[in-house]
Amino acid sequence: MKLFDVYPINPINIVKGRGSLVYDDKGTEYLDLYGGHAVISIGHTHPHYVKRLEDQLHQIGFYSNSIEIPLQKQLADKLGRISGKEDYQLFLCNSGAEANENALKLASFYNGKKKVIAFKGSFHGRTSLAVAVTDNPKIVAPVNETDNVIFLPWCDEQALTQAFVDNKDISSVIIEGIQGVGGIQVASESFLQKIRLLCDQNNAVFIADSVQCGYGRTGKFFSHDFAGVNADIYTMAKGMGNGFPVGGIIISPKILPAYGMLGTTFGGNHLACAAGLAVLEIMEQDNLMQNAAEVGGYLISELKKLKEVKEVRGRGLMIGIELPAELADVRKELLFTHHIFTGEAKPNVVRLLPALNLTKAHADRFLETFSSILNKQQTVIPQGL
Repeated sequence: MKLFDVYPINPINIVKGRGSLVYDDKGTEYLDLYGGHAVISIGHTHPHYVKRLEDQLHQIGFYSNSIEIPLQKQLADKLGRISGKEDYQLFLCNSGAEANENALKLASFYNGKKKVIAFKGSFHGRTSLAVAVTDNPKIVAPVNETDNVIFLPWCDEQALTQAFVDNKDISSVIIEGIQGVGGIQVASESFLQKIRLLCDQNNAVFIADSVQCGYGRTGKFFSHDFAGVNADIYTMAKGMGNGFPVGGIIISPKILPAYGMLGTTFGGNHLACAAGLAVLEIMEQDNLMQNAAEVGGYLISELKKLKEVKEVRGRGLMIGIELPAELADVRKELLFTHHIFTGEAKPNVVRLLPALNLTKAHADRFLETFSSILNKQQTVIPQGL
């Protein structure tokens, strides 16, 4: 049997990691500024994280949600305190797509409505409802197509207001605080405030997709928090388990649960909760949100000084560097020549999504390398010589 070929693969076999460094099977060291799609939040193989999981595995790794799992309550308590959403409710699942799927379903249960507002450039996952609200027709199978999704321009307050005027069946608005796949596009504070206002006025549910932009990455626990308003549901995954499959939604107290409304086999299992607790413990102990704000702010400030860069977008350690078309190969050179992992967003955006404990020394290593590549590629021989 061979693998189903759906991923473009770099010919690199990573076998070991520690902090923001990873190593291939030949012993080559790489600086990891992508964290496997923003998943690595506390660094690779953090000793406390490894011990937490190992200790739990020696006790019990899994049992179903048909019994008490005190670790779930511990995770909910710590998550509520660190995020500042202590009066919310936690439902645990396994992935970001599943989190968004459950959020959209829960919103419709709550108000009995069908329509969802999503935005151009959005990415919310690959399961049925999540992919239907994702702005990429190439990954929407015919069975996923629905008339219940309204796509609006990004941060267009007039279009948003008009959509509520035109349609009285809007169940929810789902929005990333910062679009990841869409190119690190930051939602304006006024736009998020407008969503809150219109949802309140129309009994719609404000869903804050925080799968990539949440969990402390921007310097606040949720990037939506910069707007000073609360969403009704926050969706989470990626950095929540530092590589262990963990997802979840936190839900406003106004939305009441009922038996059978949501469910999951693997969500909230003992190992997943141990991973989730380890992440939050390290975030709190090492002040990682503050570090993300400081090191991320430093990176953004230094990157904006490079004249070859068209635009730098983002907050904290969620950064997009837009390059001109002639510099489209910079990311490849970073990886294959200088051994630095970064991400991309089409067409020419380099994405930085490192661990939240990235050091200034590692930030400087990237800045020096990146600057040298840009200077080299921009050096041309004048015509006629």
